[in-house]
Amino acid sequence: MSVVNVGARSAQSVRFLGTMRLQLEELQRQLGTGKRSPDYAGLGLNRGLTASLRAQLSALSGYRETITHVGVRLDVAQSALTRIETIRGEVKSASLSTLFDLSSLGQTVNQTVAANGLDELFSLLNGRAGDRYLFSGRATDRPATALPDHILNGDGTRAGFKQVMAERLQADLGADGLGRLVTTPAGAVVSIAEEAAGSPFGFKLASIATTVSGAAVTAPAGSPQVESIDFTGSTPAEGETVTLRFTLPDGSSETLTLTATASATPGPNEFTIGATDADTATNFEATLDAALGTLAQTALRAASAMAASQDFFDVDETRPPQRVAGPPFDTATALIDGTAADTVTWYTGEAGTDDARGTAVARLDSNMSVAYGMRATEEGIRSVVQAVAVFAVTNFSQSDPNATAAYSAMRSRVTTVLSGPPNQQRVSDIMAELGGVQASAGAVKDRHNQMDVTLATLLEDVEGVNLEEVGVQILALQTNLQASLQTTALLYQTSLVNFI
Repeated sequence: MSVVNVGARSAQSVRFLGTMRLQLEELQRQLGTGKRSPDYAGLGLNRGLTASLRAQLSALSGYRETITHVGVRLDVAQSALTRIETIRGEVKSASLSTLFDLSSLGQTVNQTVAANGLDELFSLLNGRAGDRYLFSGRATDRPATALPDHILNGDGTRAGFKQVMAERLQADLGADGLGRLVTTPAGAVVSIAEEAAGSPFGFKLASIATTVSGAAVTAPAGSPQVESIDFTGSTPAEGETVTLRFTLPDGSSETLTLTATASATPGPNEFTIGATDADTATNFEATLDAALGTLAQTALRAASAMAASQDFFDVDETRPPQRVAGPPFDTATALIDGTAADTVTWYTGEAGTDDARGTAVARLDSNMSVAYGMRATEEGIRSVVQAVAVFAVTNFSQSDPNATAAYSAMRSRVTTVLSGPPNQQRVSDIMAELGGVQASAGAVKDRHNQMDVTLATLLEDVEGVNLEEVGVQILALQTNLQASLQTTALLYQTSLVNFI
């Protein structure tokens, strides 16, 4: 009976040894991994908390990755915008120079600066961060602009900016070069009329005034508009004036002041006082025509180029490039839409009319998204491209007596645009908006990092083990296991022979 009891105790000891061995293996695993359990089941009531913490940490990791990608894109974009702003400043400085020394190509050194800047502008607008074009709106897989040569010179079958600008100049000057105005002397009355009603081309009458005693002026009225001055019964005194103001195609205005003189050889913008009122009117009309011709070849030429740049570059999904409805162009009275078959569209990205920032949106956490998209057609960017393009492509002739004045009129308008008129978006405004996104993203990233540390610490408390405590348990278990092995060995050495 005692032998049976010994055998039973030996079997029980073996099972106990197996249990201790499993406990030792588990403790050694915990010591090696630092984890309480290899799966959620071993965590007991804490398994739900662990799953939740891991989900939060995974979400934070995804948000941080998004912030990193957005940060890289914004860094590249800010670098491009900074350079665009620098080019704007360089070309503006060049446009302030009065130096007019033409090369064999009919341009000044400062225009060469603009040409180089324009090439770089197009390159910057086609910049990428990874495989993403930054200035193409939602069309991140295609460049923002067409090839620079095609934009300026066309591609053989389609017109580029230079052709659009040349056609617009013909339409603004008119067949007689008087800016689409018609002057008509009738006795002592001189009428000045716009050539066609509703036409966007040439000079537009704004006002007329005179210091000639007894002369009567009629303000612009009608369709097309007409104004007049009547010299009936009033012989001008030398030095008295007639002042006419015109609105030009780019929205600017110019004033002509014609002065009465007794000289039979009047100077520029002077009209000879005639022997009769009708003679005075005839002389006035001749001087006015000459003055209009000069103004058309200077200020109107520059204004026409600026208007053409607006026609060509200001495009979106609802507004294609605008062309003069011709030929003939010098008698045209309307603009028409350029088509994909006849006109190069300089912007090749997504051309929506909504806010450009909304073309790229990133979620930085569960409650915050940022918008950081851009289009090359945004006013702040486009206006720089337009002004630099006009400065870069306009040519002059040394033999043209109006060339210096025409160059001055052109560069003054370029300067105005590059200075950033009030209430117009500037490149610096775009940079500021993106800077705000960068600041927000940085703050969110810091918050995520802090949250990550907190959650990771809490998860470690739930999943982890105290390595010192595990070590003590292993030593204690090893001691118990050694003693149990020795006892079991002695029990298994007991036999019936030994017992007898």
